[in-house]
Amino acid sequence: MKKKILLVEDDKILRDNTAEILQLANYEVITAENGKLGIEKAHVFKPDIIICDILMPELDGYGVLQIAVRDSALQKVPFIFMSAKTNHDDVRKGMDMGACDYITKPFDESELLSAVSSRLKRNEFFEKHKTIDDSEFNKTIKFENLQEEFSSKEKFLFNKGASIYCEGNNSNHIFYIISGTVKTFKNNEIGKELITGIFKKQNFFGFTSFLKNKAYDENAVALKKTIVQKVTKPEILKLVKQNPQMAINFMDLLSENLNKIKDQLIHLAYDSVRKKTADALLQLNHDNQKGYVIKISRSDLANIIGIAKETLIRTLTDFKEENLIKTDRNSIEIVNFKKIKSIDKC
Repeated sequence: MKKKILLVEDDKILRDNTAEILQLANYEVITAENGKLGIEKAHVFKPDIIICDILMPELDGYGVLQIAVRDSALQKVPFIFMSAKTNHDDVRKGMDMGACDYITKPFDESELLSAVSSRLKRNEFFEKHKTIDDSEFNKTIKFENLQEEFSSKEKFLFNKGASIYCEGNNSNHIFYIISGTVKTFKNNEIGKELITGIFKKQNFFGFTSFLKNKAYDENAVALKKTIVQKVTKPEILKLVKQNPQMAINFMDLLSENLNKIKDQLIHLAYDSVRKKTADALLQLNHDNQKGYVIKISRSDLANIIGIAKETLIRTLTDFKEENLIKTDRNSIEIVNFKKIKSIDKC
C-alpha cells in the first residue's frame, strides 16, 4: 500500500512540482494551499507524514504543527517543515515544537525524498520494536527469589543528593532499591553532567562486571531519600550457580538493560522535545501512580532528556497549559496519563 503524504504549501508552482516528485516516488499525495485547509484535509486523508511550509495565509506552519501535536489523531504523524527561512532560530523553533526535520528551499529532489523515506522508516521501526515499559519489565523478570534471598541483608539509607558510589571506585557490589530514586551519570571533559540512567524501587543498578574487578565507570547519587541493599558479586554468583533459572533472569536483565540503552540513544537522536520530555516524566513517575509528585530539579530533568534547561521549561509550560501536568518549584505531577503517553511525534 502506498504511503500517504499531505503537502501544505501556498505557492502553486512549488506545490505542484513537489507533489509530482513525490508521486513519481510512488507516494500518494494530497495538497493544501494553506494551513487551515491542511488541518481539515489531514483529518479526512489520515496521512502517514505531513510536509508543511511555514509562511502561509490563514494559518502558518507553526500554527499547523501546534494544532497537530495537540491532536490525538495527528500527533503521531511525522512532521517536516519546508521553508526558505534558514535562520538558526527558526530551525530550532520548529524542532523544539515537535517537527521531525527541516528542509530549506530551494531543495534537491534527493534531499526531499531522503527526508521523507528516513522518517517513514523510523516510524515503522518503532511500531515493530515498542519498548517494554517499566511495569511490564518487572513482571517479565521475576525477582521474588532474589528479594527473599537477600531480605535479611543490611539496608543503607541515602538522603537526597548523597553519593552512593563514584566513578573509579571498586565495583564490589550490585545495588537493589527498596525505596527512592537513583540517578547514574558521567561528567564530560568540560564538566557537563551526562545522565546515564534513572533507577526506581525494585530496580538493580551498579552492574559493571560479574567476573572482573573493574572500577565503576559512572557516578550514582540519590535523587530523593533512598534505601538500598548491597549485594556482593560472590553472593550473586553463588545464587546463580545454585539456581539456573536465576541465571536466566539475570541474563534477561542485562540484555534488557542493553536494549533500553539502545532505545534511549535512538530516542535521543530522533524524538521531538515533547516526546522525550513526556517519556522522562513517565519514567520518573513511580508505577504510573496518580497523584505521585515527581521531585526533581529542572536542571536534572533537562540533563536526563538531553536538552537545554530553557527548552525544558518552555515544554513544561506547554504541557501545563494543555492540562497534562501540574507544576510547582522542583516538582511535577502528571494529571493526564493517557495524553502524556500518546505524545509520540516522530
